[in-house]
Amino acid sequence: MSKCAFCNIINRECESKLIYETESIVSFLDRDPINEGHLLIVPKIHVDSIEKVSLEVLNEMFILVQKIVPIYKKIYRVEGYSIMQNGGQFCDFGHFHLHLFPRYPNDGFGWTYPKGPFEYSQKVAERIRKELE
Repeated sequence: MSKCAFCNIINRECESKLIYETESIVSFLDRDPINEGHLLIVPKIHVDSIEKVSLEVLNEMFILVQKIVPIYKKIYRVEGYSIMQNGGQFCDFGHFHLHLFPRYPNDGFGWTYPKGPFEYSQKVAERIRKELE
């Protein structure tokens, strides 16, 4: 059995509540959901960061997001949802994945901000923009 929980699911070495699967991606319910219907969308290749996932696979993942959002609206009668992703050393499973879950007013989910202040300036924007060139 692999050390990666998601690879174990992909290889059918571990049980999951499968939602969707293609040759490139798999989607299943999160075992510790933020709200009912919380699911993960995972590429079948084992990488820890978005820059290591092909644009074709990322596109396929987001096409699935776009299909699931209206399903959330239909099943859960919600207008909101969240998509989350942590990469690199903050990728808690070491395998790139997207979280997608329906949201409700006052559901208790929220961002936690570190203490600042952090610079918000044209200098910061220019520094990042320059690297895009």
